[in-house]
Amino acid sequence: MRILLATLFATALALISSPSALASEKPNIIFILADDMGYGDVRALNPKSQIPTPNLDRLAADGMAFTDAHSGSAVCTPTRYGVLTGRYCWRTRLKSGVLNGYGEPLIEAYCLTVAGMLGEAGLSHRGGRQVAPRLGFAKGEGGRGVDLTKPVEPNPNSYGFDHSFIIPASLDFPPYVFVENGRVTDPETVAQSAQKFPAFLRNGPRSKALTMETCLHDLLGEAQRFVRESAKGENPFFLYFPLTAPHKPVLPHPDFRGRTKLGPYGDFVAQVDWTVGELMRTLEEFGAAENTAVFYTSDNGSFMFRRDGEDHVDDASIQAFRPEHHTANGELRGTKADVWEGGHRVPFLVRWPGKIAPGSRCGEPICHVDFMATAAAIAGAKLPDDSAEDSFDLAPLLANEGEFQRAPVINHSASGMFAIRDGRWKLVAGNGSGGRESPKGKPFAKPYELYDLSADLGEAKNVIAENPEVAAKLESALEKIRGSGRSR
Repeated sequence: MRILLATLFATALALISSPSALASEKPNIIFILADDMGYGDVRALNPKSQIPTPNLDRLAADGMAFTDAHSGSAVCTPTRYGVLTGRYCWRTRLKSGVLNGYGEPLIEAYCLTVAGMLGEAGLSHRGGRQVAPRLGFAKGEGGRGVDLTKPVEPNPNSYGFDHSFIIPASLDFPPYVFVENGRVTDPETVAQSAQKFPAFLRNGPRSKALTMETCLHDLLGEAQRFVRESAKGENPFFLYFPLTAPHKPVLPHPDFRGRTKLGPYGDFVAQVDWTVGELMRTLEEFGAAENTAVFYTSDNGSFMFRRDGEDHVDDASIQAFRPEHHTANGELRGTKADVWEGGHRVPFLVRWPGKIAPGSRCGEPICHVDFMATAAAIAGAKLPDDSAEDSFDLAPLLANEGEFQRAPVINHSASGMFAIRDGRWKLVAGNGSGGRESPKGKPFAKPYELYDLSADLGEAKNVIAENPEVAAKLESALEKIRGSGRSR
């Protein structure tokens, strides 16, 4: 099995080939993970959006759009951990926040990953951008800084990927370098200065081979190369393709500047859509589109606030839109980092010709951690009992056959605020957003919040006083899942 890895550490491509229990022939699997794209950024999910997303709309039209899908966290590193392992990241040492480009590796040596599982099942695989939180850079002389000329261990290949081409973290964190199969491709660096939004960057070394405006194009080229090579072989493949956009720095390629009239953010979303379209065209060109299950989603909600007054259209340095211009998170409350729906309810589109009915929609609550069990089912693999502890197979939903059952979905904010979702009810185990919006509150500080999302998707009315028994039941379920070490 060949695997290309794209983004778990930071940015990585991942491909793998494996057999399928659901297909008469073994299908290819592609998992595309946008960075900070909101539910309202995709026109197929938000018809009011003025940002054209024809390629994502086509994915939805050709397959299934999930309308109640959730990232494992409202921020990036823990979500990516969950995608690759099928475990909620709060079960690890990372209880809040994210890791930067120099962060210590997070995936445990004993932990089975999607790549490892699919490799055993016979798929080739590759990964790019952030692939496994996180890289192990060698220390510099005297233990200061890092030595970019030495091998990077561990790297995505250490976690089951056959090939990897990545950046160490999201594109606003140094070191700004490409790492291929555990080696920095160009260790010669220049000093990158800090910049303010929208070109948000931190001080640090940058490889001359990497420029922010062309980084997404470079990663796309690697993914296309992998597809071209893999399509010629006999084995199916797995591509894990996390993107760098529309996360900060909001620096769209020159070809996309001014494309939407909604500022750099709108142009960046348009570029993400184009990137997906180009990968799909490569699949079609090399005859792989009909036998490939393509998953598209985002690692969390958008960082763009919803505000009145001057906004991103009037002044690109303002990190907010007026509702009449755009709602990056749709009608959802909150933003990236929040435990409210805007932080973690994300686009989730799946195309699988012949297996998924075109234009279908699913309103079942699901989570990114479910990808590992789903990939195992597609590949005809059996998950060990001691792995993917929070992952549930989505195959019955995709095929619209059989019964789908999963434990309540756990939501988690940037500061470690928990929420639990079961059917129409959502309990926030805290007294605020747990992220960026006010009131921020504190984890497990009361009064808790209870919302009936079937009647109040915007989480405007806390109904815990009227439904104490529902709240008590959800609180008990949350503590059981947290304490038991598994929900599967």
